[in-house]
Amino acid sequence: MSFVNTPPAYPEARGLLKGKTAVITAAAGTGIGFSAAKRAAEEGATLVISDFHERRLGEAADAIEAAVGVRPFTVVCDVTNQADVDRLRDESLRLLGRIDVLINNAGLGGEVDVVDMTDEQWDRVLDVTLTSVFRMSRAFLPIMYAAKSGVIVNNASVLGWRAQKGQAHYAAAKAGVMAFTRCSAVEAADHGVRINAVSPSLAMHPFLAKVTTDEMLAELSKREAFGRPAEVWEIANIMVFLASDLSSYLTGEVISASSQRA
Repeated sequence: MSFVNTPPAYPEARGLLKGKTAVITAAAGTGIGFSAAKRAAEEGATLVISDFHERRLGEAADAIEAAVGVRPFTVVCDVTNQADVDRLRDESLRLLGRIDVLINNAGLGGEVDVVDMTDEQWDRVLDVTLTSVFRMSRAFLPIMYAAKSGVIVNNASVLGWRAQKGQAHYAAAKAGVMAFTRCSAVEAADHGVRINAVSPSLAMHPFLAKVTTDEMLAELSKREAFGRPAEVWEIANIMVFLASDLSSYLTGEVISASSQRA
Protein backbone atom coordinates (compact mmCIF):
# COMPACT_ATOMS: atom_id res chain seq x y z
CA MET A 1 0.00 0.00 0.00
CA SER A 2 1.40 3.36 -1.00
CA PHE A 3 1.58 6.37 1.28
CA VAL A 4 -1.16 8.28 -0.51
CA ASN A 5 -3.87 5.63 -0.03
CA THR A 6 -3.10 5.06 3.64
CA PRO A 7 -5.36 7.12 5.93
CA PRO A 8 -3.54 9.47 8.30
CA ALA A 9 -3.59 9.07 12.05
CA TYR A 10 -6.75 10.11 13.87
CA PRO A 11 -6.35 13.74 14.99
CA GLU A 12 -5.62 14.85 18.52
CA ALA A 13 -8.14 17.20 20.10
CA ARG A 14 -7.17 20.86 20.10
CA GLY A 15 -10.09 22.43 21.96
CA LEU A 16 -11.44 24.07 18.80
CA LEU A 17 -15.02 24.06 20.11
CA LYS A 18 -14.29 24.42 23.81
CA GLY A 19 -17.16 26.16 25.57
CA LYS A 20 -19.46 26.00 22.53
CA THR A 21 -22.81 24.26 22.15
CA ALA A 22 -23.84 22.35 19.05
CA VAL A 23 -26.84 20.57 17.57
CA ILE A 24 -26.18 17.85 14.99
CA THR A 25 -28.83 16.09 12.90
CA ALA A 26 -28.64 12.55 11.52
CA ALA A 27 -25.98 11.71 14.10
CA ALA A 28 -26.88 8.05 14.64
CA GLY A 29 -25.15 5.18 12.87
CA THR A 30 -21.60 5.18 11.55
CA GLY A 31 -21.58 7.96 8.97
CA ILE A 32 -20.46 11.56 8.76
CA GLY A 33 -23.07 12.77 11.25
CA PHE A 34 -21.88 10.49 14.03
CA SER A 35 -18.26 11.30 13.29
CA ALA A 36 -19.05 15.04 13.33
CA ALA A 37 -20.70 14.62 16.71
CA LYS A 38 -17.79 12.64 18.11
CA ARG A 39 -15.20 15.10 16.78
CA ALA A 40 -17.21 18.07 18.11
CA ALA A 41 -17.39 16.44 21.54
CA GLU A 42 -13.66 15.71 21.44
CA GLU A 43 -13.04 19.36 20.60
CA GLY A 44 -14.96 20.47 23.68
CA ALA A 45 -18.51 21.16 22.50
CA THR A 46 -21.59 20.39 24.56
CA LEU A 47 -23.93 18.51 22.25
CA VAL A 48 -27.48 17.71 21.37
CA ILE A 49 -27.47 14.92 18.80
CA SER A 50 -30.57 14.01 16.85
CA ASP A 51 -31.86 11.32 14.55
CA PHE A 52 -35.20 9.72 13.67
CA HIS A 53 -33.93 6.29 14.78
CA GLU A 54 -34.22 6.23 18.58
CA ARG A 55 -32.27 3.04 19.30
CA ARG A 56 -29.32 3.95 17.08
CA LEU A 57 -29.34 7.47 18.50
CA GLY A 58 -28.94 6.03 21.99
CA GLU A 59 -26.12 3.81 20.77
CA ALA A 60 -24.40 6.85 19.25
CA ALA A 61 -24.66 8.71 22.56
CA ASP A 62 -23.22 5.66 24.35
CA ALA A 63 -20.27 5.55 21.95
CA ILE A 64 -19.52 9.26 22.35
CA GLU A 65 -19.73 8.99 26.13
CA ALA A 66 -17.32 6.04 26.05
CA ALA A 67 -14.89 8.04 23.91
CA VAL A 68 -14.91 11.42 25.66
CA GLY A 69 -16.43 10.75 29.07
CA VAL A 70 -19.42 13.05 28.59
CA ARG A 71 -22.77 11.89 27.27
CA PRO A 72 -24.45 14.16 24.70
CA PHE A 73 -28.11 15.03 25.02
CA THR A 74 -30.36 13.19 22.57
CA VAL A 75 -33.58 14.29 20.89
CA VAL A 76 -35.42 12.07 18.41
CA CYS A 77 -36.38 14.09 15.33
CA ASP A 78 -37.67 13.46 11.83
CA VAL A 79 -36.31 16.42 9.88
CA THR A 80 -39.12 16.08 7.31
CA ASN A 81 -41.65 16.96 10.04
CA GLN A 82 -41.86 20.63 11.03
CA ALA A 83 -43.32 19.84 14.46
CA ASP A 84 -40.35 17.56 15.18
CA VAL A 85 -37.92 20.23 13.99
CA ASP A 86 -39.55 22.84 16.23
CA ARG A 87 -39.43 20.44 19.17
CA LEU A 88 -35.74 19.78 18.51
CA ARG A 89 -35.10 23.53 18.52
CA ASP A 90 -37.02 24.09 21.76
CA GLU A 91 -35.47 21.09 23.55
CA SER A 92 -31.98 22.03 22.39
CA LEU A 93 -32.37 25.55 23.69
CA ARG A 94 -33.70 24.25 27.00
CA LEU A 95 -30.90 21.71 27.40
CA LEU A 96 -28.01 23.84 26.15
CA GLY A 97 -29.11 27.34 27.11
CA ARG A 98 -27.98 28.71 23.75
CA ILE A 99 -27.17 27.40 20.26
CA ASP A 100 -23.70 28.23 18.95
CA VAL A 101 -23.48 25.66 16.14
CA LEU A 102 -25.97 23.77 13.99
CA ILE A 103 -24.75 20.99 11.70
CA ASN A 104 -27.33 19.94 9.11
CA ASN A 105 -26.26 16.45 8.12
CA ALA A 106 -29.48 14.67 7.16
CA GLY A 107 -29.57 13.31 3.63
CA LEU A 108 -31.01 10.47 1.57
CA GLY A 109 -29.67 9.02 -1.66
CA GLY A 110 -30.53 6.16 -3.96
CA GLU A 111 -29.76 5.16 -7.52
CA VAL A 112 -32.42 5.38 -10.23
CA ASP A 113 -32.49 6.72 -13.77
CA VAL A 114 -34.66 9.74 -14.50
CA VAL A 115 -36.98 7.78 -16.82
CA ASP A 116 -37.67 5.27 -14.05
CA MET A 117 -37.90 7.74 -11.18
CA THR A 118 -41.27 8.19 -9.49
CA ASP A 119 -42.59 11.42 -8.02
CA GLU A 120 -42.38 9.77 -4.61
CA GLN A 121 -38.68 8.93 -5.05
CA TRP A 122 -37.90 12.46 -6.22
CA ASP A 123 -39.94 14.11 -3.47
CA ARG A 124 -38.51 11.94 -0.69
CA VAL A 125 -34.87 12.63 -1.58
CA LEU A 126 -35.51 16.37 -1.97
CA ASP A 127 -37.46 16.49 1.30
CA VAL A 128 -34.82 14.73 3.42
CA THR A 129 -31.76 16.19 1.72
CA LEU A 130 -32.70 19.76 0.82
CA THR A 131 -35.96 20.85 2.43
CA SER A 132 -34.77 19.63 5.83
CA VAL A 133 -31.89 22.12 5.64
CA PHE A 134 -34.42 24.88 5.02
CA ARG A 135 -36.68 23.72 7.88
CA MET A 136 -33.81 23.47 10.35
CA SER A 137 -32.32 26.80 9.31
CA ARG A 138 -35.68 28.55 9.52
CA ALA A 139 -36.20 27.14 13.02
CA PHE A 140 -32.74 27.86 14.46
CA LEU A 141 -31.69 31.10 12.77
CA PRO A 142 -33.94 33.36 14.87
CA ILE A 143 -32.15 32.10 18.00
CA MET A 144 -28.78 32.89 16.46
CA TYR A 145 -30.01 36.23 15.13
CA ALA A 146 -31.15 37.22 18.62
CA ALA A 147 -27.71 36.30 20.00
CA LYS A 148 -25.91 38.08 17.14
CA SER A 149 -23.71 35.02 16.72
CA GLY A 150 -23.79 31.44 15.56
CA VAL A 151 -22.63 29.06 12.85
CA ILE A 152 -24.47 26.67 10.56
CA VAL A 153 -22.61 23.96 8.67
CA ASN A 154 -24.50 22.12 5.92
CA ASN A 155 -23.52 18.80 4.38
CA ALA A 156 -23.57 18.99 0.58
CA SER A 157 -21.84 16.74 -1.98
CA VAL A 158 -19.57 17.04 -4.99
CA LEU A 159 -22.53 15.64 -6.94
CA GLY A 160 -23.95 19.13 -6.65
CA TRP A 161 -21.24 20.05 -9.17
CA ARG A 162 -20.47 16.81 -10.98
CA ALA A 163 -22.70 14.49 -13.01
CA GLN A 164 -23.24 10.82 -12.18
CA LYS A 165 -25.75 8.41 -13.66
CA GLY A 166 -28.70 7.50 -11.49
CA GLN A 167 -28.17 10.42 -9.11
CA ALA A 168 -30.30 13.19 -10.64
CA HIS A 169 -32.54 13.60 -7.57
CA TYR A 170 -29.69 13.49 -5.06
CA ALA A 171 -27.45 15.76 -7.15
CA ALA A 172 -30.29 18.27 -7.59
CA ALA A 173 -30.89 18.24 -3.84
CA LYS A 174 -27.21 18.76 -3.01
CA ALA A 175 -26.87 21.54 -5.60
CA GLY A 176 -29.83 23.09 -3.84
CA VAL A 177 -28.04 22.80 -0.49
CA MET A 178 -25.11 24.69 -1.98
CA ALA A 179 -27.30 27.47 -3.37
CA PHE A 180 -29.32 27.67 -0.17
CA THR A 181 -26.08 27.92 1.82
CA ARG A 182 -24.85 30.86 -0.25
CA CYS A 183 -28.13 32.80 -0.20
CA SER A 184 -28.94 32.22 3.46
CA ALA A 185 -25.38 33.17 4.38
CA VAL A 186 -25.78 36.60 2.80
CA GLU A 187 -28.91 37.17 4.86
CA ALA A 188 -27.37 35.82 8.07
CA ALA A 189 -24.23 37.95 7.77
CA ASP A 190 -26.30 41.00 8.72
CA HIS A 191 -26.91 39.31 12.08
CA GLY A 192 -23.39 38.10 12.84
CA VAL A 193 -24.16 34.51 11.83
CA ARG A 194 -22.03 32.42 9.45
CA ILE A 195 -23.29 29.64 7.15
CA ASN A 196 -21.03 27.35 5.14
CA ALA A 197 -21.12 23.87 3.65
CA VAL A 198 -18.80 20.93 3.15
CA SER A 199 -19.02 18.98 -0.09
CA PRO A 200 -17.60 15.43 0.24
CA SER A 201 -16.84 13.21 -2.69
CA LEU A 202 -16.50 9.70 -1.24
CA ALA A 203 -16.44 8.95 2.49
CA MET A 204 -16.31 5.33 3.57
CA HIS A 205 -18.56 3.90 6.29
CA PRO A 206 -20.35 0.57 6.77
CA PHE A 207 -23.73 1.73 5.44
CA LEU A 208 -22.16 2.94 2.19
CA ALA A 209 -20.40 -0.39 1.83
CA LYS A 210 -23.72 -2.15 2.38
CA VAL A 211 -25.60 -0.28 -0.35
CA THR A 212 -22.77 0.03 -2.90
CA THR A 213 -21.14 -2.79 -4.83
CA ASP A 214 -17.47 -3.54 -4.34
CA GLU A 215 -16.94 -2.82 -8.04
CA MET A 216 -18.50 0.64 -7.77
CA LEU A 217 -16.52 1.48 -4.63
CA ALA A 218 -13.32 0.40 -6.33
CA GLU A 219 -14.13 2.52 -9.38
CA LEU A 220 -15.00 5.58 -7.28
CA SER A 221 -11.84 5.13 -5.21
CA LYS A 222 -9.69 5.04 -8.33
CA ARG A 223 -10.99 8.49 -9.28
CA GLU A 224 -9.62 9.97 -6.06
CA ALA A 225 -6.11 11.43 -6.23
CA PHE A 226 -5.22 9.60 -3.00
CA GLY A 227 -6.59 6.33 -4.35
CA ARG A 228 -8.93 5.86 -1.39
CA PRO A 229 -12.17 7.17 0.06
CA ALA A 230 -12.07 9.73 2.83
CA GLU A 231 -12.47 8.52 6.37
CA VAL A 232 -15.70 9.96 7.79
CA TRP A 233 -13.69 11.79 10.45
CA GLU A 234 -11.71 13.57 7.72
CA ILE A 235 -14.99 15.13 6.57
CA ALA A 236 -15.96 15.80 10.19
CA ASN A 237 -12.66 17.65 10.66
CA ILE A 238 -13.73 20.17 8.03
CA MET A 239 -17.11 20.58 9.71
CA VAL A 240 -15.36 21.24 13.02
CA PHE A 241 -13.12 23.81 11.35
CA LEU A 242 -16.12 25.57 9.80
CA ALA A 243 -17.88 25.53 13.18
CA SER A 244 -14.85 26.96 14.97
CA ASP A 245 -13.56 30.50 15.29
CA LEU A 246 -10.68 29.59 12.98
CA SER A 247 -13.08 30.08 10.05
CA SER A 248 -14.35 33.44 11.28
CA TYR A 249 -14.08 35.13 7.86
CA LEU A 250 -15.74 32.32 5.90
CA THR A 251 -19.42 32.52 5.04
CA GLY A 252 -21.42 31.39 2.04
CA GLU A 253 -18.61 29.03 1.09
CA VAL A 254 -18.85 25.42 -0.09
CA ILE A 255 -15.62 23.57 0.67
CA SER A 256 -14.93 20.61 -1.57
CA ALA A 257 -13.77 17.77 0.70
CA SER A 258 -12.30 15.86 -2.15
CA SER A 259 -8.97 14.70 -3.51
CA GLN A 260 -10.25 15.11 -7.04
CA ARG A 261 -11.45 18.04 -9.07
CA ALA A 262 -15.09 18.72 -8.33
